[in-house]
Amino acid sequence: MGFSSEYTNKLVSAEEAVSVVKPGDWVDYGSFCCAPEYLDVALANRQDTLHDVKVRALAFPGIAAVSKVDPKSGRFIYNSWHFSGGERKMHDQGACHFIPFVYHEAPDNYRHNIRVDVCMVRTAPMDKFGNFNFGIGNSFQRAVVENARKVIVEVNENMPRCLGGCEESVNITEIDFVVESDNKALLTLPDARISDIDRTIAGIIVDQIEDGSCIQLGIGGMPNAVGKLIADSGLKDLGVHTEMLADAYLDMYEAGKITNSKKAIDKGKMVYAFALGSQRLYDFMDNNPVCASYPVDYTNSLSNISKNDRVVSINNALEIDLYGQVSSESAGYRHITGTGGQFDFAYGAYHSYRGKSFICLSSTTKDKEGNLISRIKPVFAPGTIVTLPRSVTHYVATEYGMVCLKGKSTWERAEALVSIAHPQFRDQLVQDAERMKIWCAANRNDEVLHMVGAPV
Repeated sequence: MGFSSEYTNKLVSAEEAVSVVKPGDWVDYGSFCCAPEYLDVALANRQDTLHDVKVRALAFPGIAAVSKVDPKSGRFIYNSWHFSGGERKMHDQGACHFIPFVYHEAPDNYRHNIRVDVCMVRTAPMDKFGNFNFGIGNSFQRAVVENARKVIVEVNENMPRCLGGCEESVNITEIDFVVESDNKALLTLPDARISDIDRTIAGIIVDQIEDGSCIQLGIGGMPNAVGKLIADSGLKDLGVHTEMLADAYLDMYEAGKITNSKKAIDKGKMVYAFALGSQRLYDFMDNNPVCASYPVDYTNSLSNISKNDRVVSINNALEIDLYGQVSSESAGYRHITGTGGQFDFAYGAYHSYRGKSFICLSSTTKDKEGNLISRIKPVFAPGTIVTLPRSVTHYVATEYGMVCLKGKSTWERAEALVSIAHPQFRDQLVQDAERMKIWCAANRNDEVLHMVGAPV
């Protein structure tokens, strides 16, 4: 029997496919844009016949239909590894639960610790060899498929075919059902708004990047600003080894800054685990041998990250305390996003030869009443999650400068962080540090503390 005949035999409607879900099952959705939006609606429509169905997702593009079903009904229990904007809203309503994890460990979790009854994943159309490509959401999809009792593929013609790497597809022989979807357009991200503060911080960081560096950028305006500055800089022969491929990399590539020629592993390749960006980015990735799709236990492997020289990891944060602990995923008890790969790359980059890990944040934000508040805190509010322990934090940058925390005592860390806080809050932070017993007579005087941009 050929692949076409097997495809025809396994082709069913969405309603028939989701009929395999039973009460008490664990159902796993594909990650990011590989979430099965078409099947999700069909599953939600079964709410009157199901109960205690647990769904796991990762940054669902929008709001999952099953999460809209009254959580008090016990029909569905919706969980996410990393919150999208929609999942954050549902969490605020008690309809979404977070799953803590370190990103590079996800495949191992699925292969050893997690039960999967039904896997539903959106893919590119089947190729002539019977393979369904995971497109822009490799992540840990193979591990989910291998662990699932039933596998359902939701075909979407808009999904680019992203070359490996490895573990970038599932074969027709491994799946139970094929569903041809409504071919809804993939989620695209608008250009991230770049503020003047983002540009200032980006300028500080770009000055620290050397020719031949291997770049990892997080999501948001500031990393995007770094990419645009690099595209306009004199830097050359940069490499890419990242978890997320974004438009900033395309800008750098088209400007001739990215060649991947100096990498120790995957030379000539832009290595990534998933992508989020514009349609232009997705078109660039389609069948492009320059891009290599890998599972996250490869891209975020601490040893693989550190094998390349001059790895530069650039990520955002919500807050940092005077001990150097970084919070990037919650504000008190309100969960915002997830750990993601921030720990992986902060640790891996530091252990690269001449590597650097940067945590970036504006010095202030505003509360609901419009009051200015410092993002450099003496200590975190109760419930705030620590994403990076103080022992891992390397460089920290705000619009007031950059400091290195590695090798510094608690009083040195406090002094350094106060020096890049907003001037309006520095005196209070000094008082807080004194109360916390991390300020001493050896600390610098007020004149130095109020200088803009303390030395590294």
